[in-house]
Amino acid sequence: MNLTRAASGHVYFTLRDSDAQVRCVMYRSRAQLIPFRLQEGQQVEVRALTTLYEPRGEFQLQVEGLRAAGCGRLFEALLRLKERLAAEGLFDEARKRPLPALPRGIGVVTSTAGAALHDVLVTLRRRAANLRVVIYPSPVQGAEAGNRLADAVASAGRRAQADGIDVLLLCRGGGSLEDLWAFNDETLVRTIAACPLPVVTGIGHETDFTLADFVADVRAATPTAAAELVSAGTVEALGELTRYAAMLPRLAQRQVDRAWERSDRARARLRHPRDRLARQQERVDMLTARLQRAANVRTDLMKLRASALAQRLRRAAPAMAKRHEVLAALQGRLDHGVAGQLLQGRQRLDSLGAQLGQLDPTAVLARGYAIVRNQRGQVVRLGSTLSPGERIKIETNDTHISAQVETLLAKGSNPDPLPD
Repeated sequence: MNLTRAASGHVYFTLRDSDAQVRCVMYRSRAQLIPFRLQEGQQVEVRALTTLYEPRGEFQLQVEGLRAAGCGRLFEALLRLKERLAAEGLFDEARKRPLPALPRGIGVVTSTAGAALHDVLVTLRRRAANLRVVIYPSPVQGAEAGNRLADAVASAGRRAQADGIDVLLLCRGGGSLEDLWAFNDETLVRTIAACPLPVVTGIGHETDFTLADFVADVRAATPTAAAELVSAGTVEALGELTRYAAMLPRLAQRQVDRAWERSDRARARLRHPRDRLARQQERVDMLTARLQRAANVRTDLMKLRASALAQRLRRAAPAMAKRHEVLAALQGRLDHGVAGQLLQGRQRLDSLGAQLGQLDPTAVLARGYAIVRNQRGQVVRLGSTLSPGERIKIETNDTHISAQVETLLAKGSNPDPLPD
């Protein structure tokens, strides 16, 4: 009673029970640590020093700590329950499961009227809007809140596959020990331990701890922090996708550039049949020239030999006339032999020229034949390499024709007549 808050921040009030009352003071440094707002008629438990206010000679209590009445009994019950559940191994780190790196969806057990749900949804929408969120509503405060929360957790575990969720959030905003008492419910703790999904708690503020936090696979300081934990893998994956998306155009352009380089090198190595024919013609001309030079050299040698023999004949008197006759005969044979060799050389040269002309694809096209190429520009040597519906190009002597394969018939079969 007589509750007064001074401008300095100090709080003055009177504690009263059925038999007596005493004046109290709580200095600002202590008053600002109270987790609730003091009100007239409120039942509290205090920890205080006895002091004397000397100016008025009055006895008073200097309050060092204050809590709502009954919290001490609740805290003792909480410690006993915690020790019993810890002895059963429910809080062991070995039984806790890691969170999925990329969850398909997230289940949220909380009150639909609380700020915690709003904080979770805003955080998930900002960080990973593509994640599926399934809400399992339950009261988070009150006499039946513990059982209702346990039912919601159990329901989420049973429906996880059908609802498409891989992790469960259990959260609510801050409050006093009594406000958070539902999260110390033994049934809820055991239900969390038996849940097939990893459970993340985000209950109260950073300094608030409940038994649900100890049994959960991961404890977050606040509901917002819990939403950030379960979406961390998705955020990281989205960041990787963003980086890969930025890299993809550069990699694609690099591949295109390499393909163009390979194409240019292949085009540089490619030779047209005319070039090959020209080189063959050059070779024929060179061989012809060599043959002509060889024939001339041989003729000159034979003439020199004939001249030498003629001189010997002139010296070989008195059978000069007869030897002249022999020399004339040899000269005739020589001329005939040289002419024959020249004729054979020309015939061979004509034969090579005819063979070379047969290799000219344009000459083949002029006789009524055609060259068929597939869609990649390759010459089709076997019709079996084509398939119905494939596009082909036909090169004739004077034009290029684009066509499409309709039917493939084995060689020797009678094709159907063409439609009019």
